Amino acid sequence: MSKPTSSPAVELRPLSPEQSAWRWKILIATYCAYAGYYLTRKAFTICKNTIAVEFNWDLQDVAHIWTAYLVAYLIGQFINSFIGREKGPRFLLLGGLGISMACNAIFGFTNSYSTFLIFMFFNGLVQASGWPGAVGGVSEWLRPHERGTIMGIWSTSYMVGNILVKSLGGLLLDHYGWRWSFFGLTLTTVGVWLVVYWWQRNRPEDVGLPPIVDPIAPEDRTVEASQATSVSFSEYFRMAFNPIVLSMGLAYFCIKFLRYALDSWLPAFLDIQGMDAAEASYYSMIFDYTGVGGSIVAGWVLDRFFRGNWAMLCFVMGLGMVFGYYSVIMWGTSPVNTAILFGLVGFMIYGPDTLLCGAAAVQVAGVRNGVAVAGIVNGFGSIGPVVQEEIIGLLVRDDVHAGIRDSNRLALAMSVLFALLMLILSFKVSKRRTDCSPE
Repeated sequence: MSKPTSSPAVELRPLSPEQSAWRWKILIATYCAYAGYYLTRKAFTICKNTIAVEFNWDLQDVAHIWTAYLVAYLIGQFINSFIGREKGPRFLLLGGLGISMACNAIFGFTNSYSTFLIFMFFNGLVQASGWPGAVGGVSEWLRPHERGTIMGIWSTSYMVGNILVKSLGGLLLDHYGWRWSFFGLTLTTVGVWLVVYWWQRNRPEDVGLPPIVDPIAPEDRTVEASQATSVSFSEYFRMAFNPIVLSMGLAYFCIKFLRYALDSWLPAFLDIQGMDAAEASYYSMIFDYTGVGGSIVAGWVLDRFFRGNWAMLCFVMGLGMVFGYYSVIMWGTSPVNTAILFGLVGFMIYGPDTLLCGAAAVQVAGVRNGVAVAGIVNGFGSIGPVVQEEIIGLLVRDDVHAGIRDSNRLALAMSVLFALLMLILSFKVSKRRTDCSPE
């Protein structure tokens, strides 16, 4: 590979007090924004059984509504990542949150199955603006040497959002009914939208400050793409089907397959294995809490020990996933043991989860294209949740205990595939870093 041609460098100095203050605003606004997306995303999941009972819908009917969301979310990742590359992250976040709030308000008023189905599809399309908008929103405010550490902490936003929607939405459901779960969470999101409106800006230059990063600096980019303010659709298409981006997308498919499988099925599996429903729900959250730790540790370790080689770190954590699932198969002899071992799995899954669509997306294609690559990788990855729901449903249909064992074996195979993909990508990233180093 030839050395990248040099471009006029932007002189970067230590952050001024004004730059630091605005960066804090950006980090808080985008953190709240993506947590807010979860408030208007997951309300339906905590209310669906209550809704099904009230309207006499069977669970398969309710599943179709959520499938409409997942399919739209998948499609929307590609649409929104292109729009975000053109219009900017602020446009995505304000527009996506605003329309999603409107959809959730409609859910609170409607009694119609078709209305749920149609507007859940629309909600999925605009919800897909959240992650690329959030990643793009911070990409020009973080320097490469600190990106992993800060984004590791910042990426816990969706975990916090998930906890908030279960606690606040569940409280409203219990005391006021399912409609107020939608209304209350939507009203809370209005406050989040205002924070984004006041505090989010795409880049320091938008508020009259000098740049914090050089938007055209090559860093360790492995994807050659224009760093211009605007790109054509053909340029976006080439970026989407770049072998590195495709490999990242396939790896993220594995991650989202595994994460959503546990998010969707673990409470039920623990219940089937002998826990009561409330206890199973409580123990299944071990996976989420250890995931928060995995995300933070992965970001810090990336900067401190791996010097930005995200692929090698993901490979190491992939090996941890393999060991975790093997441990579940071999030693998950009781519901409590199983829940604790899945805590190890959660720690290992959430690290690569946040890296692939966060720091890695910005690094491989540059700060200007971070919004696009984050959406593209998330788009390919979003096939995983749709596929896992159907496959695991088939596995447990006839013999649920055999199905649980087969599901764990499938997850083990998926974690092995992920580790192999990361090993291949780590060599490509290392080669690029060598090619970009000074002679």
